[in-house]
Amino acid sequence: MDWDKLRVFHAVAEAGSFTHAGESLNLSQSAVSRQISALEESLNTPLFHRHARGLILTEQGDLLYRTARDVFSKLAMTEARLSESRERPQGPLKVTTTVAFGTLWLTPHMHEFLDLFPDIQVSLILDDGELDLAMRQADVAIRMSPPRQPDLVQRHLLDLHYNIYAAPAYLEKFGVPLTTEDLDRHRIIVYGDDARPPVGSVNWLLQAGTMSDTARRPVLKVNNIYGIFLAVQSGIGIAALPDYFSDDHKSLVRILPDLRGPTIEAFFVYPEELRHSKRIAVFRDFLLKKIADKSGN
Repeated sequence: MDWDKLRVFHAVAEAGSFTHAGESLNLSQSAVSRQISALEESLNTPLFHRHARGLILTEQGDLLYRTARDVFSKLAMTEARLSESRERPQGPLKVTTTVAFGTLWLTPHMHEFLDLFPDIQVSLILDDGELDLAMRQADVAIRMSPPRQPDLVQRHLLDLHYNIYAAPAYLEKFGVPLTTEDLDRHRIIVYGDDARPPVGSVNWLLQAGTMSDTARRPVLKVNNIYGIFLAVQSGIGIAALPDYFSDDHKSLVRILPDLRGPTIEAFFVYPEELRHSKRIAVFRDFLLKKIADKSGN
């Protein structure tokens, strides 16, 4: 089986069209189409159903795609391990975490890490969903719950505490709640119920301090923690946010300090195959040092 044609097939299967695959491969649409046709001819079987809206893998195409995906994943892993043979950590490092944590906590620290290790090319993939580390969608994940897959290595990073915040403009207009019962008369912002939240019990503020099973009615739902932060910052209402939001953003006021929400454990996670990766080791140690320095302040 021709390796170049297999590489083109893998790109087309990933992209779902000749045009998008050509863009990623720096080939014309017609060149990509010819490569796929030649591969289908050599295998004597169709690999794609072609229709106006794009391409769909045939049963035989899906079988070849799953095999090709495994091969390219293992090649990427091998490439990463070969690059670790040099003394100085270098090469690409894909890191994924939630949108809020990545935006407000991780990204501001990256300049210092890149100054220390200029030969590491970091890609931050901020997504509230969980990327598949086994398939090399990312090398490292910072997750707000322990991983379920048995082939992943985990290291506890830090505990995140949820507190209640509001903007000064909101408090000036609606007053400061002094008791949990006061929250019944305030505008509450919560995580949207049409998406999977990055942590469990994220909407605990709806029932905190209530005397019945009836939850408070939120004024706004946002399916992103960072979006909730921006809504609070703009003065729309009150919300429970992880404490790292207030570390570098002094525009919020913490209210009801005796009322604390759930504690969320954050974990540093990576595949077993990368256990000896120098890039991952220096990145992990850097994060642990930053966390320890902040805790000591």
